[in-house]
Amino acid sequence: MAPTGKEAAELIERGVGRRGLLGAAAAMGAIATLGGSTNRAFAAPKATTSTGGGDFFRGVLQPGQGPIAGQHYLSSRTEDVLWGYVPTVHAAPVATIGSGETITIDALSHEGILEDQGRDPLGWFGAHGVPRTRVLDDAIDVAANYHRTQRSFDIDGPHVVTGPVAVTGAEPGDVLKIETLDLLARVPYGVVSSRHGKGALGRTATGAPAGITLDEVMPPIATDGRATKDPTRYGNVSVFASVNGNHGMMNDGAHTLQFPLRPFFGMMGVAFSEAQGLTDPSANSIPPTLGGGNIDIRQLGVGSAFYLPVKAPGALFYVGDPHMAMGDGEVALTAMEGSIRGTFRLTVCKPGSGDAPSVAYHYPFAETAEHWIPIGLSDPDGSSGGQINDLNIGMRRAVVNALDFLEHDKGLSRSVAYAYLSAAADFVVSQVVDRTVGVHGLISKSDLVG
Repeated sequence: MAPTGKEAAELIERGVGRRGLLGAAAAMGAIATLGGSTNRAFAAPKATTSTGGGDFFRGVLQPGQGPIAGQHYLSSRTEDVLWGYVPTVHAAPVATIGSGETITIDALSHEGILEDQGRDPLGWFGAHGVPRTRVLDDAIDVAANYHRTQRSFDIDGPHVVTGPVAVTGAEPGDVLKIETLDLLARVPYGVVSSRHGKGALGRTATGAPAGITLDEVMPPIATDGRATKDPTRYGNVSVFASVNGNHGMMNDGAHTLQFPLRPFFGMMGVAFSEAQGLTDPSANSIPPTLGGGNIDIRQLGVGSAFYLPVKAPGALFYVGDPHMAMGDGEVALTAMEGSIRGTFRLTVCKPGSGDAPSVAYHYPFAETAEHWIPIGLSDPDGSSGGQINDLNIGMRRAVVNALDFLEHDKGLSRSVAYAYLSAAADFVVSQVVDRTVGVHGLISKSDLVG
């Protein structure tokens, strides 16, 4: 007999879902909206972004509760996450799914649980008027009980990384196609943070970064308390923002700002680092790599496809850094960060199949209904000795990847493709705050008319 919704939630709470895969279990039948056979084709729901038809927030989504659209489900309990690091090629999967199947992941934002915020989400969000019923159980759990690695706020990445998910049949040399099918806010709020020494205007070890003065550094140097070695006294700035329908809102006491929500995952990746340990610098969650990761491209919302070269058996897919809204560049350091429930279809693309752009077999590539999106990173190998953050390098690589795609996949002569990119394509700064910086192109599909 299938359990009731309440009984199913209790099963999950006791740990059935902690290793990630509920699949077609009876508990999933009671709490999911999918229904029927888990092998039926997934019909992508109407986009829940600010340009879609539904509200992004429809109620608090505690772990395993509410609508779960995927054939499989993965939580962000402490057993299912790494805090500040991404899975390496040696990682053990917390879930396994078949190629072409869908998975819903309850991703957890790091904002509100970090050490400079007291590592106390009840206290931090409560101080902003959030009641206990709107604080996520997994946020409380991770903040209090995460012990897989010893946290170092000054060294580790901030991100809560969920996974990895193994995809049956994926082998090195393949491409993993990641389609974002649905995004729902788990809570009606987010946070934008600016931290000392980080962001576009952050203070460097030698003073002001090139092009600005010490007086123009943000946050102001006078508030820098990093010498105390106590993160709660660092003087970092976290701005609380609320969700109002399909808009975000923040204020400074005198003025109110309202802006469109454009949800997406800043971090989607496959295992890339070959390090053996969990906390090797090459697996730090901050810099993006050829395996994707913290790539921060805001076009990767509902309806997008993201292609990544596979380096490990099973691909070992992971997510993190859920964004409710972000401007290109992400200049202050973070986007409007907030926990999101995402549903993804994961498909293995074999060499020669034509199922993935040729560039994607060695470099990240993306597309939406409107655009092809070639990507360039300044230091995609994820060096552990300090990343190169030269936007010129990222720009050149994005242009070369665009030319390779237009020539090899679309049949254009390289010289005409180069001229076309100059005349009609946009190249956008993805982000400037992740050590390895990024640029991506937007090539309109409608421009290729014959």
